[in-house]
Amino acid sequence: MPSRVASFLLCVLLSGSQGAMATSLEGAVAGTHRDPANVARDPFRHPTEVLEFFGLQGDMTVVEVWPGAGWWTEILAPVLRDDGTYIAAGFVTEGADVPQYRKALVKALQDKIAASPDLYDQAVVTELGTPNHTEIAPRGTADLVLTFRNVHNWLAAGDAPQMFQAFHDVLRPGGVLGVVEHRAPAGTGVETMKKSGYMTEAYVIELANAAGFVLDARSEVNANPKDTADHPAGVWTLPPSLRVCRPLPAGTEQEACFAKYRAIGESDRMTLRFRKPGV
Repeated sequence: MPSRVASFLLCVLLSGSQGAMATSLEGAVAGTHRDPANVARDPFRHPTEVLEFFGLQGDMTVVEVWPGAGWWTEILAPVLRDDGTYIAAGFVTEGADVPQYRKALVKALQDKIAASPDLYDQAVVTELGTPNHTEIAPRGTADLVLTFRNVHNWLAAGDAPQMFQAFHDVLRPGGVLGVVEHRAPAGTGVETMKKSGYMTEAYVIELANAAGFVLDARSEVNANPKDTADHPAGVWTLPPSLRVCRPLPAGTEQEACFAKYRAIGESDRMTLRFRKPGV
């Protein structure tokens, strides 16, 4: 069986000439193929504005890091299908210690891709995890690497530097790393970041700089001034998790809890664009 990277190279060879987007970004965001539950989160995730800020073009090679069940896949894969390449660098699923939720998310993404070949037949699936699964695409071939709300997981696991190095390796000179992450107040300590799921911008920038990236620009498109980043169960207190509310007995108390945190909305998030030096 050919390797995932070999499959990627074959996909590039078969992708044809580059040109304008066959499916525009706006068209993909508005598409009826998207799960209604995913569409409901658009006011918090701002997909059009975020992907425009990161510089998405339809003829790019784009790696999405840990795509989960495919929230962004529904947008990225159709935009890149005809003239670009979409690579979903998902969880590693081999090994006895792999959490079941990760296996379930990988299965959900696989099912999504298989169910709609007209949208996803050109998607390439690879695996990302340290120490043995960091070759998410051939070195120096990607135009854009995207990670959405993952850095806190790598901090907790202790492998954030290796992850950022993998992104640097796969990007071409001049390529872009786009990072969206829950934002902690400046000066928040590392242990608090690990527990809360919120990261300081300074810490994320430090990780990127150490891997060889330079900060290109910031955006406040995902800012939420209602979020204090100080909650009983960290960022998982807020939607969509609502972790502190779900153990409550169904009824008035639980509904009041849901209402309290839904009024805040999803987390305050940094949106950072980094560039790999070179031309």
